[in-house]
Amino acid sequence: MENKLNNICKQFRLEGTILSVKPLGEGFINDTLLITTSEATAPNYILQRKNKNIFQDIPAMMDNIYRVTTHLKEKIIAAGGDPMREAMTIIPTHDGKFYYQDEDGEYWAVCVFIDNTIAYQKADTPELAYQGGKGIGKFQSMLSDFKEPLADILPGFHNIRYRFKQWDETLAKDPVGRKAAVATEIQWIESRREEMLHFWELVEKGTIPTRVTHNDTKINNILFDKQGNVLCVIDLDTVLSSTCLNDYGDAMRSYTNTGLEDDENLDNVSMNMDIFRGYTQGYLSETASFLNQSEIDYLAFSAKYITYEQVLRFLMDYIDGDHYYKVKSKEHNLVRARAQYKLLQSMEAQYTQMCEVVKEEIKKRK
Repeated sequence: MENKLNNICKQFRLEGTILSVKPLGEGFINDTLLITTSEATAPNYILQRKNKNIFQDIPAMMDNIYRVTTHLKEKIIAAGGDPMREAMTIIPTHDGKFYYQDEDGEYWAVCVFIDNTIAYQKADTPELAYQGGKGIGKFQSMLSDFKEPLADILPGFHNIRYRFKQWDETLAKDPVGRKAAVATEIQWIESRREEMLHFWELVEKGTIPTRVTHNDTKINNILFDKQGNVLCVIDLDTVLSSTCLNDYGDAMRSYTNTGLEDDENLDNVSMNMDIFRGYTQGYLSETASFLNQSEIDYLAFSAKYITYEQVLRFLMDYIDGDHYYKVKSKEHNLVRARAQYKLLQSMEAQYTQMCEVVKEEIKKRK
């Protein structure tokens, strides 16, 4: 395997002499390795085997990443920043491609490793949530004038009309006979169908515009410098054109949950308003200048929208026989759906306050 990895590395335009290639982290989607070089003047690199089962057009995905990072670097240079540290740098192969396909049909890509950084696994204080919001907000702000089309590398992603089509088909089939036992849970989905479709219709009409979105906004996709300032947003595999409210809503789903995504004790699960406020303050500090009124009006709603979508997807996978998400037990997807529903209920109970937080922050910046 070592010889194979070294051969893959040699396909890319790397500086320096390769000292080692070793696994880095525990990625759920891609296999990630650190390439260490011998020379102090040469950077280290990240090598990834991209998951072709999830990303079915990796050349298009890498083209998206190249065009987005090129735009970011232009903005960073114009602002007097360091484009090698404040944006990802992807490395081409010797024939100019941004990926290498090996003899087994696997796709590999390389980017520069940004050293002397801090990464957090959880935003457990309002101050850190603020920085997380600022990081994604700054990323969106720098790309707010990006007008080139991006390849849709995740068709139907966060599209609730598409999810309802899947949902209706799954209920009609009831392939493993679980539907009858979850009639109450099914009603959770059906009772909110109309309001969720109404939101998505605004996206379809362009009232809520399409922008460049990251689509995986957990805090460990933001690198911080040693002073605790936002440095760089990483892991751009999921970059595509969608509503920026999806990024905000997904962050709220993960940041604000006081319990686990699959918490069996529902008493643990609620939405932390202090974390919500911190993230919103950080996010709007960077985005208030370009968001239109409809985006502002539906910012708080997007947290409910994304959480609802996740309830639907977990419950749908349970009814379908657990084909999409990896499960640890027969009831795992049902446990997930119930925990996410408890989070959704907590958001609904605090929704008026959530909207007030958004209004207060926008008013400060007018």
